[in-house]
Amino acid sequence: MTTTVIPPAVRPPAGPAHRDGNVLRWLGAYTASMIGDNVFYIALSWAAVRSGTPSQAGLVMAVSAVPRALLMLGGGVVADRFGPRRVVIGSDAVRCAAVLTVAALLFVARPGLWLLALLAVVFGIVDAVFMPAVGALPARVTGRDQLARVQGMRGLAVRFANVVGAPLGGLGVALGGSATAFALAGLLIAVSVPLLISVRMGETPSADDANTANTAPAGAEAVGPPGDPDGAPARGDVSGPHARVSGAEDGTAAVPERPATAWRDLRDGLRYIRGHRVLAPLIVTIALGDLGFVGPLNVGLALLADRRGWGASGMGLVVAAFGAGAGAAALLLAWRGTLPRAGSAGAAALLGGSVAIGALAQVPGVGAAVGVALAIGLLAGLSGALCGALLQTQSDPVYLGRVTAVAGIVSLGLAPLSMPLTAAAIGWWGTGPVFAGSAVVCGLGGVVALAVRDLRRAELPR
Repeated sequence: MTTTVIPPAVRPPAGPAHRDGNVLRWLGAYTASMIGDNVFYIALSWAAVRSGTPSQAGLVMAVSAVPRALLMLGGGVVADRFGPRRVVIGSDAVRCAAVLTVAALLFVARPGLWLLALLAVVFGIVDAVFMPAVGALPARVTGRDQLARVQGMRGLAVRFANVVGAPLGGLGVALGGSATAFALAGLLIAVSVPLLISVRMGETPSADDANTANTAPAGAEAVGPPGDPDGAPARGDVSGPHARVSGAEDGTAAVPERPATAWRDLRDGLRYIRGHRVLAPLIVTIALGDLGFVGPLNVGLALLADRRGWGASGMGLVVAAFGAGAGAAALLLAWRGTLPRAGSAGAAALLGGSVAIGALAQVPGVGAAVGVALAIGLLAGLSGALCGALLQTQSDPVYLGRVTAVAGIVSLGLAPLSMPLTAAAIGWWGTGPVFAGSAVVCGLGGVVALAVRDLRRAELPR
């Protein structure tokens, strides 16, 4: 019998990620790029407010989300076809050049909102390929047994960038206006390029490898492209001069294959996710968790603080407590490297976090709200880190860019839609019912994870 065996990715020698110079260089590049992003958005918002009305400034800030959401699936295909490091280096180079160009123009003139909107669109387009590639990079940098630890280290980098980036952006604006802040953002993003170039990357089989049949010994495990339980590669009619014919070596009838195309790669990736017994419910879990979490913790918290009389300082303490909890969860995973029964642990953390989200709207004082927010950050951060680590370790490297793209669309495309809905719902029904409804949605993600046996029993490699 002919089966399809996808060759394993060739990666650098396994070792503790936090002591691996290769991983640390990657982490330094990622951190510099994320800090640059935070500075960029501070500069963009300030420049937009100074150049137009508040509604126009809001439009400029939101315009980058459209191309990012529309093109991210294609960005996953690009990351898998050309390799994530090449895509990330190219993306950072384009972003750096675009930001520095705008900084130079702002130093000598005031071009207006059109330039800022154009820059936001460019960032959105580049992010559509950058984000899937960033998600696929860790599997090339270290071994599978270190991917969970790397996920925790990446979470710490994000928290650090959020804490440091905003003050740096504000400092740039204070020293020289938006032009100086844009220049600072461009230089920070530029730092990531030579660091990424110095990182050693392992090889991962191409998309063609996933569609080529190989003869395996009897009893070998069949690992095939999406949607085929027997592991047989997708086949079709002859298309073009480079179409392959496979399956004839073992005496079976020759079946012509279509050459790989971007559209076919995209369909194969979606079929792979849909047919995967862990990834499909995992992405549903991530979607429900984000939909129930983003609205209350971004828009709802400000409205809750206003109605409770906590003030801006009280809201800041609550946000800081959430960040501290999430950072602690990332630190735990970075230190331990793995947790037993990761699927069940992530589901339990998500359920606990959903209860805490509902409780946040019921506490009367700032002190209690800080404690609840700390619990939300710890539980939601742990659930998010474990889901991200499972996404990395359960995905075949051939499809990792496309898997990351689908998860990114859920988190960055669908979840933000809950923010205006949350604000409108609080205006109609108040904070208590809306936070409770969001908690139910978030909790459904944990229920899905516990209900699906393969996800519930999923483990991280040791």
